Amino acid sequence: MFWKQLWESHKGRLLGIAAAVFLCPIYLFFGFWNMLFCALLLFIGYTIGKQKDLEGGPLFPWGVIWEWLSTRWRPFK
Repeated sequence: MFWKQLWESHKGRLLGIAAAVFLCPIYLFFGFWNMLFCALLLFIGYTIGKQKDLEGGPLFPWGVIWEWLSTRWRPFK
């Protein structure tokens, strides 16, 4: 039951960390600096997952971005 509650409350964080852990062994075989890159991947995966957990919406609001771009760079003003 604990795992189900953990999955429901922190799904994005768990998926971000799982993706980084999946990719880390590839980089760990290549040396120390790549291990630091692996730690960066873990941090990025956790941060994106946390953002997804807290907001609950899409990671990138493409509609808002497209609207801003279309009003900013209209070809014929």
